[in-house]
Amino acid sequence: MNIDLCKIIELPKITDPRGNLSFIEGGNQIPFDIQRVYYLYDVPGGAERGGHAHKGLHQLIIAMSGSFDVVLDDGKNKKRVHLSRSYNGLYVCPMIWRELDNFSSGSVCMVLASNKYDEADYYRDYAEFMRNRWQA
Repeated sequence: MNIDLCKIIELPKITDPRGNLSFIEGGNQIPFDIQRVYYLYDVPGGAERGGHAHKGLHQLIIAMSGSFDVVLDDGKNKKRVHLSRSYNGLYVCPMIWRELDNFSSGSVCMVLASNKYDEADYYRDYAEFMRNRWQA
């Protein structure tokens, strides 16, 4: 997998004077069925999250409130993506190292995942990720 497969997906946005509504259907707006949802909040200023890659997991990362940056690394190329709109999600495919930083005060990061939690799916050591990156 390479970094070019990671992209912003604009979610449907239904505008209404009473407030907007967006929705996500697994296999429709995103290229996987949703098996798990988790979210990060109360991230202290200057803190970083992520710092790992997944062997087989697909994810959609959304800034539900506030903003933050996602740094993507495929072992050859890196790119920084700023998320600040709840109707945009960042699709992250397997075998991409990711780090989240630059959290604004009160930000909430929601992640939709293709599989249930499995520690065996993680690369938490960058050197190990790099050794296995080109064998995947």
